[in-house]
Amino acid sequence: MIKAMDLWLPGYMARKRIPPSVEGQTHIMLAICDHFEPYHQADGSQKEALRRLDCWQTEFPKIQEGLLDTDGRLPRHTFFFPVEQYDREVVSRLAELCQAGAGEVEIHLHHEGDTPDSLKNQLEKGRDQLASHGLLGISSVGNPVYGFIHGNWALCNSHPEGRACGVDNELSVLKDTGCYADFTMPSAPDPCQSRKVNSIYYSRDIGTPRAHDLGEDVRVGGRTPEDSLLLVQGPLGFNWYRRKAGILPRLENADLTGANPPTFDRFRLWKKARIHVSGRPDWIFIKLHTHGCKPSNMNMLLSETMRHFYQSLATSCSGNSVPSIHFVTAREMTNIIHAAEAGEKGVPGQFRDYRYRAPVIS
Repeated sequence: MIKAMDLWLPGYMARKRIPPSVEGQTHIMLAICDHFEPYHQADGSQKEALRRLDCWQTEFPKIQEGLLDTDGRLPRHTFFFPVEQYDREVVSRLAELCQAGAGEVEIHLHHEGDTPDSLKNQLEKGRDQLASHGLLGISSVGNPVYGFIHGNWALCNSHPEGRACGVDNELSVLKDTGCYADFTMPSAPDPCQSRKVNSIYYSRDIGTPRAHDLGEDVRVGGRTPEDSLLLVQGPLGFNWYRRKAGILPRLENADLTGANPPTFDRFRLWKKARIHVSGRPDWIFIKLHTHGCKPSNMNMLLSETMRHFYQSLATSCSGNSVPSIHFVTAREMTNIIHAAEAGEKGVPGQFRDYRYRAPVIS
């Protein structure tokens, strides 16, 4: 069906029927999870990949300048780097970008026809290469950990033709190699879209593809299951502000593109998705995604369009009677989710390093 609605619409409608009761101050955690591919449409040119990073180093501080969230933090990206394209010079330049305050790095991987063992080898190699630059978070016992986005959306071998993965038990392989959470969804209109939507939940392998169609919502007072992986989804629904032919709503899938940049109207829709830890509806988690090295997107992300969006957030989310905004990385968002799960109270920004420590860039 159009926009893969046969997959996600039933789950969307089921969650929409159960609005949570919210009391007191609302806090919004906003993360931009960037499928950051310097070689995208670059014909393998290292020179072009480095030029794009130079552009980010020059222009992104201009976007950030003076735009602070409730905690006094600047807007940042989480750069999910495709580890199958590892290049030491390119990643070193990315490390410089992050060290200057642009954000943090996690793992992105495009793969196909793999076995659990071959996937494990790729993830461990990519993890260790990024960790050698000091780019990954650190567990309580000092091991590198990472967030994950699946290339071509095909998490858990979910493509209907079996493409772009090959591993049904991918969640277990991810967890065994140090993955703390997956951030792949939503992918609609792609057919890899999961049936479970607008959720923060734990999912475990079930021996068949699409294990992430099912899962247990994270809740206050719950526990982290040893055999499951945390999945953090971005908002998915309909955009009635931006209609086709002035009649039909367009798909809202949290993707920031040159053709569909962030606006305050879209921000309202992301809030309405009410993605939260069950029992803590006043902490809302908005995970957006983009392809930040795709030229048409890069032109938007490093322009006044993006700065104006951040300014509108800062203006509308200041004061005690309106939602507070917290610019977070994927790692920080995960830590705040676990703090909510544990029943912690107060300002969520204080829990940015609750379970997984920040990278120490070398």
